[in-house]
Amino acid sequence: MLKVFNTLTGKKEVFEPIEAGKVKMYVCGITVYDFCHIGHARAMISFDVISRFLRHAGYDLKFVRNITDVDDKIIKRAEENGETPAALTERMIAAMHEDETTLGNKLPDLEPKATEFMQQIIDMIQVLVDKGFAYQGESGDVYYRASKFAEYGKLNNRKLEDMLAGARIEVEAAKEHPADFVLWKPAKDNEVSWDSPWGKGRPGWHIECSAMSTHCLGNHFDIHGGGPDLKFPHHENEIAQSEAATGEQYVNYWMHCGAVRVNNEKMSKSLGNFFTIRDVLEKFNPEVVRYLMVSSQYRSNIDYSDSSLKEAKTALERLYTALRGQVVAPSYEPTEYSTRFEEAMNDDFNTPVALSVLFELVRDLNKARAEGSEQAAVMAAELKALADVLGLLFQDPEYFLQNSTINDGLSAEEIEGFIAERAQARKDKNFARSDEIRDLLSEQGITLLDSREGTTWTRD
Repeated sequence: MLKVFNTLTGKKEVFEPIEAGKVKMYVCGITVYDFCHIGHARAMISFDVISRFLRHAGYDLKFVRNITDVDDKIIKRAEENGETPAALTERMIAAMHEDETTLGNKLPDLEPKATEFMQQIIDMIQVLVDKGFAYQGESGDVYYRASKFAEYGKLNNRKLEDMLAGARIEVEAAKEHPADFVLWKPAKDNEVSWDSPWGKGRPGWHIECSAMSTHCLGNHFDIHGGGPDLKFPHHENEIAQSEAATGEQYVNYWMHCGAVRVNNEKMSKSLGNFFTIRDVLEKFNPEVVRYLMVSSQYRSNIDYSDSSLKEAKTALERLYTALRGQVVAPSYEPTEYSTRFEEAMNDDFNTPVALSVLFELVRDLNKARAEGSEQAAVMAAELKALADVLGLLFQDPEYFLQNSTINDGLSAEEIEGFIAERAQARKDKNFARSDEIRDLLSEQGITLLDSREGTTWTRD
């Protein structure tokens, strides 16, 4: 029985989909004006794991994640680069897909772009205007009347007045109330724009998700997810405008992943601790980054540091070492390991406990392997299948163990050459040269592992 922590109610609840056996899930995606950072990786991987487990559990999942491809930041960055907003967003979307595929993510079923849903956005704004939930100010902007929606603040469990304290709210003379937010903004000269009943312009950020999610999944769907910074105002505003427009409950379960902190500080460019996914992948194998993200339960904050990545690398090497040179059976019958793994994941996707089950399986796999038991191959198959639910163990074991840290030193070919020379030295009983090669490789962060089958190696 799957239980999910619902931000809306502030408690863990038994998950009951609207339609038995089917799940509709929408996750707020990225504003594509720059390369993705490790905070984006946290959200990407969290909801990838959630989607993987829902499918593993037998649900027919429709996973939608939007792309914001029109925005002030996009327009500003494109102008700085001397390119069109469309050219910028096309490049950044391709880079985003490359990054997340490298991290082992599966792409969502649908990835709607704001620019492709302009008519749906305009139609929803018109409904809100007709119902009295929106108005056009003297500035030409169309605003949502937050005070008219009686349940405004229910996601954050706060009253309207309380939510304004300390929040970054744009105070404009054209607004009727400080909490009112923009649904449509007039375009500046030579700025990308669309025709609307309120003049040429483009949508505000919040209305995009309401229009895209309800178009793709219906007015009422099961799960809406996103990063921790989206609870207010973005998701609060989504609820207000969606429920006012449709007259229906918008979402049953709201899920928010934890934040990424760098050396216990908030990540920011001003502090010099801001890292893109590409920055990180210059030093570490992508699966190490993924392991770090799944080693904490998705709602927990993660402390990013070189030391935490090195711990993740060491843990992942234990899993891969169990598969190194091990035959994997074509199938397996689920055992207590699968049962306990699924129990952990059914408890609000508790990946740390699920990982602990994998390590117990590895312990017994190593024991069976040492005893020469044929059961080792079946256990390896179960390990691979359960790890796949977390998006782990997708690389060849030998390759991973030799590339778990990106190293600018000796290449794999050079290392293999030294190993061959060392083997010949040992054959010639030139043990001094054999030891010299081992020490030389050790200085380069290469550890040799001798066995009856030959010599293998890993990078430290």
